[in-house]
Amino acid sequence: MPPRPAVVPPHPLPLLVTSDDALLDDLLRLAAAGGVEVDLAPDPVSARSRWSPAPLVLVGSDQAQPCLRARLPHRRRLVLVGRSGQLDPGRDVADLMGAEYVAVLPAAEPWLVDRFVECGPDRANPVAARVVAVLGGRGGAGASVVAGGLAVTAARSRLRTLLVDADPLGGGLDLVLGWEQQAGLRWPALTDADGRVDASSLVRALPSRGDLVVLSWDRGDLRSLPSPAMAATLDAARRACDLVVVDLPRHLDDAAVTALQSVDRAFLVVPAELRAAAAAARVVRAAAPHCADLSLIIRGPSPGRIRAAELARTLGLPLAGTVRPEPALGRGLERGEAPAADGRGPLAALCQRLVGELTGTAPGAA
Repeated sequence: MPPRPAVVPPHPLPLLVTSDDALLDDLLRLAAAGGVEVDLAPDPVSARSRWSPAPLVLVGSDQAQPCLRARLPHRRRLVLVGRSGQLDPGRDVADLMGAEYVAVLPAAEPWLVDRFVECGPDRANPVAARVVAVLGGRGGAGASVVAGGLAVTAARSRLRTLLVDADPLGGGLDLVLGWEQQAGLRWPALTDADGRVDASSLVRALPSRGDLVVLSWDRGDLRSLPSPAMAATLDAARRACDLVVVDLPRHLDDAAVTALQSVDRAFLVVPAELRAAAAAARVVRAAAPHCADLSLIIRGPSPGRIRAAELARTLGLPLAGTVRPEPALGRGLERGEAPAADGRGPLAALCQRLVGELTGTAPGAA
């Protein structure tokens, strides 16, 4: 089969990066079963121009190390694929590459067919949604409030938004929004999900108002969140939404790591205090290896007059923004008012800017 020209088609195709003829034959067969054409690249050099536009990239085990050396950018929907024995230790290599999934043939063939189906011409763009995570540098840093503000701001701009509560000990994001009485599924109903979740059914089943959808915890017995359930839920959310905001715990469990590895950008919320900075340094060490784009949001006031830029240098992270004291925000939360709901104040201004950067839009009042 002659190679395709190294040009990006009007509608980018899934990209296969492998020079293993036997593996390529298998992947072409699976793509045909999924009803899609594919783009081919034997190595990372020829793949580079098509790497980012492709809706899905499959890297054969034979090209894993060359792709690592080529320092191709991290991206979503990147799959490391091969046969058992060729991928050992596959998860370690995948983490270094930034791959979301490891597909071992032949067991993963049905799953790969589904991924190809999602890229078909009659399907919505599978990479339309942007995914962002928020976590706190210490307890009580205000990460859940920032996550809620981002989601509320995006929804006010008519972006279909899913707010995901990934912290079982956080008290529930539905309380942050004043939605504790809102009907719909909570996490315990989804913890057994370990495969493909129907995107439209998920969105319809969760609590929602307008363009904002929330996946939170109930008030029942504490249950751990399996990593496969997180992966399946985020995969469905990408297909159904414009923006996904994940509120992460400071102590990263397997589900939180899965979420962090799949985000486009993550924000660490840190109060401008010395002890908070010390605690945040530990969180940075735990989170940074799993996220290529981690930046700071500094929350004032600073009792010791620590400057935001100084704190950012100390933690070794870029500064995404600052939030000034906002007494009315705390009072509103106690009354069940969602953060940034009126579009005014320091938090709302920061969220409008960040949502605009994430989605390429200019959020404003709906």
